[in-house]
Order: sequence, then structure tokens, then C-alpha cells
Amino acid sequence: MTRAIVDTATIPGWGVDADPDNDPTFPMRHVEDQHSRGLNWVRPAEQRTDVEILQSIEHDRRPAVVGTATPPSGLSGAIRRVAFRRSESDWWHWLLLMGADRINMVEGVVQDLARGTVPNIPAEMGIRAEWRHNKRGLATKLGVAATASAALYLLLRRRPAAPPVATIGNGRMTTIRETETTLGQDLDHAGLGRGHAGAGEDVVPGTGSSF
Repeated sequence: MTRAIVDTATIPGWGVDADPDNDPTFPMRHVEDQHSRGLNWVRPAEQRTDVEILQSIEHDRRPAVVGTATPPSGLSGAIRRVAFRRSESDWWHWLLLMGADRINMVEGVVQDLARGTVPNIPAEMGIRAEWRHNKRGLATKLGVAATASAALYLLLRRRPAAPPVATIGNGRMTTIRETETTLGQDLDHAGLGRGHAGAGEDVVPGTGSSF
């Protein structure tokens, strides 16, 4: 970046819109006379539909032709309806639509299974084409998936098991460790714990004698 004074007359196109009588955006600013611009066409009739069509709040009318193959339905359709209540400048609009697409994929698999059709998921994911044209990329994906699955399995396997639960006299549920601790404290208070016996000696409960 330079601070040197630049002669704007030497810059091609500089000040092209400075003359209001030669403003290149003038026809776009004044649209009351568009016959001279070749825009005097008749708008085609709007397509008649018998399914729900979601429309952006940025537009006051739909285009002449719309898609009707996959109308909104189910949970994904409900999410799409919420998304179209928001402006396209709102990032929630797009996040909700992407989430609805993922849910719709699961809904499609459930529908196939309900009709007795098992979906060919590898073929739908393009595994054959990727194996033919991108073997290295496919191997990388499979390796990452296998590593993540193994790490998750080991993480769940190493999770400590819950301690066994026992019922004490008052009917309260407690763990075996808590029961042993409580019993030891009671024996100590009664003078029958190991802390009151000689070295290497055990206390016989109920007698106060040791051996």
C-alpha cells in the first residue's frame, strides 16, 4: 500500500458514474420505462400444485415452476417449516435445513424397511465409484472409521463398573463398600475394632477378646 498521490485520470474507468447524465445504473434505478430494454415479456402462469410448497419470507411470490417430488413430511418437514419462518440471512435458517436433511435420510431408511425393502447403503454412498476413482481416499475414510470405533469400544470397556449394592437393616440401599465402612466405624466405637486389638491379633465380635 502506498501513500503516493495518484492521478485518477490515468486509472481506466475511474469516475465512470460521476456524470449523472451518463450513469450506467440509471436504467436499473428507474424501472418505469423498461420497454426500451427488452423486458416487456409476459410472466408465465404459475404452476398449480397439490402438495405443500415452502416459500422464503424474502419473496412475495413463488417462481413459475416449483418442485413437488418431495413435499415436507414427518419430523424433517416440521423442522423445515420452522426454518422457512426465518430469514435467509439468519444462520439458524440454514442449520435447521441441514439438520432436517439428515433426519430425512433416516426417515427414508425407516420407510424402506417398513415396505420390506433393504436399502443398499454402500451403493447409495457411492462406495463402488469411490473405490474405482479414489482408492486412497476410501481407504483413509475406512481407517479413520475403524480407529474411531476401536477407541470408542476401548473407552466403554474401561469404564469402571458400578459397585455392588446391598440392603441394610433399615431398608436403605447402599453399596458393599459403604456397608463395610459403617460396620467398621460401629466396631471402633464399641471398642471391638482392629485398632483396639494387639498387633497381629483379631477381635472376636461380641466377646471383646482377641486371639
